[in-house]
Amino acid sequence: MIIDCHTHLANPEHIGGEFLEGAQRAWGSDCDLSAAPKVHEAASRACDAVIVLPIDAEEIGYFTPNEFIADYVNQEPSRRIGFASVNPNRTGADKILREAVLGLGLKGLKLGPIYQKFNPAASMAYPLYAMANQLGIPIMWHQGTSYVENGPLEYSNAVLLDPVARSFPDLKMIVAHLGHPWFAETACLVRKHPNVYTDMSALSTRPWQMYNAMITALEYGIEKKIFFGTDFPFFTAERTMEAFRNINNIVEGTNLPRVPEQVIEDIIHRNTLGILGLD
Repeated sequence: MIIDCHTHLANPEHIGGEFLEGAQRAWGSDCDLSAAPKVHEAASRACDAVIVLPIDAEEIGYFTPNEFIADYVNQEPSRRIGFASVNPNRTGADKILREAVLGLGLKGLKLGPIYQKFNPAASMAYPLYAMANQLGIPIMWHQGTSYVENGPLEYSNAVLLDPVARSFPDLKMIVAHLGHPWFAETACLVRKHPNVYTDMSALSTRPWQMYNAMITALEYGIEKKIFFGTDFPFFTAERTMEAFRNINNIVEGTNLPRVPEQVIEDIIHRNTLGILGLD
């Protein structure tokens, strides 16, 4: 079974402003980040199941409504698992999350401090974490860098999640993209907390970075806590798997360590939904 734990769904009208400008500056003026339902559906056929993520970040121009995600995943609930996104800066954020889970049937929470402009260790966000913990849903964190010009990098390091994990030891959390570029910090966090995991999405076009991230994960012994993900529409499952399976090509002919093929296949075929209690 192949489960993509990190895909995005968005119509063109959901993406604009600073987020789109930053993406086009980083990836080229023809960069199109929209992933309409038909596009997402076709791409997701490479996997047995997918987690579908929104983001509530209106200030930077990226806002996918939770209702939009719920409508899509409910068309094929056996393969699609929808998460909600709630900006902790919103009044009554915890109540919005409760309604998204109990009313819309969404099964997780997506947060991105660099996009939503909040310090994850700040007390103002704790009612939202407490609600996720009460509802028994996982949190997917974009806790890493981004091209958004006014996004606060100082809120992006995975170390800032340590007090959250200490406060809510039963709350399952996933740090996306191995926390790039803070791989070592992410590995330390994941090793330290039994219910904190990470995914290897969004690294397939940076082979040296992906290689170093995986070697760091191996050295810290967290390879069994890494999930497969793509960050679609940035990357497809096919492209991600091909790059991941060729990860050792970059050190061919050297004495540098290799990422074992079995570790790679175990990550690609990991039962993410079972581990997160979403099956």
